[in-house]
Amino acid sequence: MFQSIERRPPDTILGLSDTFKKDANPNKIDLGAGVYKDVNSNTPIVSAIKKAEQKLWETEDSKSYIAQAGPEGFNRQIVSMILGGDSAAVKEQRAISILAPGGSGALRITAEFVNANFPGTRTWISAPSWANHVPILGSAGLSLVEYPYYNYDKHEIDIDQMMDTLKGATTGDLVLIHGCCHNPCGGDLNKEQWQAFAEAAEKQGFIPFVDLAYQGLGDGLEEDVYGVRLLAEKLPEVIVASSCSKNFGLYRERTGAVTLIGETADQISASVSQVISTARQMYSMPPSHGAAMVDIVLSDSGLKQEWISELTEMRERIDGLRSQLVAKLKSVGVDQDFSFIEKEKGMFSFLGLSPEQVQTLINDYSIYMVKSSRINVAGISSRNIDYLAESIAKVLK
Repeated sequence: MFQSIERRPPDTILGLSDTFKKDANPNKIDLGAGVYKDVNSNTPIVSAIKKAEQKLWETEDSKSYIAQAGPEGFNRQIVSMILGGDSAAVKEQRAISILAPGGSGALRITAEFVNANFPGTRTWISAPSWANHVPILGSAGLSLVEYPYYNYDKHEIDIDQMMDTLKGATTGDLVLIHGCCHNPCGGDLNKEQWQAFAEAAEKQGFIPFVDLAYQGLGDGLEEDVYGVRLLAEKLPEVIVASSCSKNFGLYRERTGAVTLIGETADQISASVSQVISTARQMYSMPPSHGAAMVDIVLSDSGLKQEWISELTEMRERIDGLRSQLVAKLKSVGVDQDFSFIEKEKGMFSFLGLSPEQVQTLINDYSIYMVKSSRINVAGISSRNIDYLAESIAKVLK
């Protein structure tokens, strides 16, 4: 059997990180991997999570399986964090969250659940979108269609093209949309654009499928879910796949959730039973550690405030780096307008460089980014920003 297996090339981003690690250049910069980094280029453990982990270590008295849906406290806290404690859908039990193994797991469970009940469901995905959306959803059997989202020349959302194309989305279709901090372009819908999207969904009958991987890293915990809450208020059905990797720093703990929002409690209860059955067939029982820590943090007012403060620092640091990079590029004589970087949200932005220019940055300057010139802004620091700006300036000449 194994003799006939062909070797697959490494993942584009993960392979880039492996090459970076082997690079001996002391000035090397990794702008590829999508993880938050501090000024020392480390991905720190959130202090509130560290304290929650200590509390869990002291109080956990069993390693038996947890409920198939995940810890009740975690699920309750997540749906409240996404929709708000005053949400009618939450109060009426028309919105329920289920623990998933990371945001990717939440996407896959949803795709498997939808395809099992509505085979081949047409699913619209933004162009561009996170590179793993297509393999995760497509390999589950969903039929994928692209809609335009980002204008590379103008460095802004192409809302007219987007909405015009989505006129083709009809009843029963899923439309995958990033809740905030779009990966990879950093361009988010404003309130007016969210309103237009919600009205289109209401009129045409498609179901928004929200990928919410970065809540709190755009404009704030509450501000970043404006779109999701609007959809939940106006529409009969919404699906959300959320992640705790970035905002809680739980990358390796693989902690996420599927949240279903529907018209009645009975409908959602039945749908959740199907999602749980789908998960049972995939991996049997869910993990516990990350969800338990999130539950502890969100249930303790002191730890919650500590977490929010640290999340605010992370967000403000990223925003500051965006402004600093724009200023540095200007100061080293770059004539090209990079002001769009300041207007975008979250960890990612396109620099607008060609694949050849990106390869030159990698080969000659050990500055690593994917070929599309998407960078992780959090990979910039006071230690490397001068070298980065100067290198970009040389490549642009």
